[in-house]
Amino acid sequence: MPTRTARTAWSGGLQDGSGQVELASSGVGKFDVSFPKRSADNADGTTSPEELIAAAHSSCYAMALSAQIGNAGGTVQSLDVSADVTLGPDPAGGFRIGKIKLTVRGKADGIDANAFQQAAEAAKAGCPVSKALAGVDTIELDATFES
Repeated sequence: MPTRTARTAWSGGLQDGSGQVELASSGVGKFDVSFPKRSADNADGTTSPEELIAAAHSSCYAMALSAQIGNAGGTVQSLDVSADVTLGPDPAGGFRIGKIKLTVRGKADGIDANAFQQAAEAAKAGCPVSKALAGVDTIELDATFES
């Protein structure tokens, strides 16, 4: 299996510095990052590690759920997946990701709502990004089957 690479160039201190993260393997873009914007309510045109984790988790989960629905005998019509990644204070000092909420709305032929829910839970457990994020206290799932 391949290895994918992202690279960040940073200058300055935590509060006054900034950087750019580059999606090097795909070459699809460079995105500005800064700690003050990372920890603010308004990202103001910059990304953050949490947003990048959310992108990775939502896309990985969609793929895993598609596979699980197929394993259950269904055919995906559509999946709409979002991931909310929450940065907060760490009781031990500094910051940590304490919660991720996956929200999925899906339509599939050949399965019912119960089979969809089982596939959704299996995808949450089996998604490689979910496994990589096992240190997060809570990974919550809100899955709705739209028939």
